[in-house]
Amino acid sequence: MSITNLAGLGFILLFFLLMLSFFFLGRKKRPAPLRPIDAFQRLREAIGIAVEDGTRLHVSVGRGTVDGVESASAFAGLHVLARIMRIVSICDRHPVASTGDGALSILARDTLKSAYADMGQRAQYHASAGRLTGITPFSFAAGSMPLIADEDVSANVLIGHFGPEVALMVEAGERKGNLTLAGTDSLPGQAVLYAAAQEPLIGEEVFAGGAYLQSGGFSRASLQAQDVMRWLIIVLILGGAILQFLGLMPVFG
Repeated sequence: MSITNLAGLGFILLFFLLMLSFFFLGRKKRPAPLRPIDAFQRLREAIGIAVEDGTRLHVSVGRGTVDGVESASAFAGLHVLARIMRIVSICDRHPVASTGDGALSILARDTLKSAYADMGQRAQYHASAGRLTGITPFSFAAGSMPLIADEDVSANVLIGHFGPEVALMVEAGERKGNLTLAGTDSLPGQAVLYAAAQEPLIGEEVFAGGAYLQSGGFSRASLQAQDVMRWLIIVLILGGAILQFLGLMPVFG
């Protein structure tokens, strides 16, 4: 096994050890506060407004495949969808979910159905709550735009795999005056969201939704472990650069 593979394995093991440590520490005493992310604070406010006004939230989990590299952000979106469903259980109008992939659409509907069952409201579930709006990037975005405009939506949560087509969805939300919280694992999509979305999620913030929506101890521990690993990587990069500058580390070809 190469040094690179060993280093990668070491980082993975260290991450899981940190996550377990933070989880058990959080059970023994009051967990440390999370670093503030304005997007999730505004999302909680938007959820409260939706409950009071009888409007609904639109949650899109993107168009990533569940067996590809985009699956991580897709499952992060599904996790946020499940948490939002439980938070708005007393709302007159429950969230609607949109997807751009067939398998992901099935998972979104199953997530909604499970949430209704857990809340004891199985009879209120309708298959139309989870919608496959298109199977190509721009058909997915175009199919989501009428949903945003015409279904009494007060806020949009876009977490998953989105490309530049997400600009159309953000624009539809802007025309309605809705809050749009959005994050993606796609660099072109992140560039668009940074310029267009009211509350963009950058980098690993896409995967922080569970912790900020009070999903449980493991979600919080995972986020705290991410923060530690980020600073560790920053220190290693800076340390390596300094050693290289001083000529104390050989150049690898």
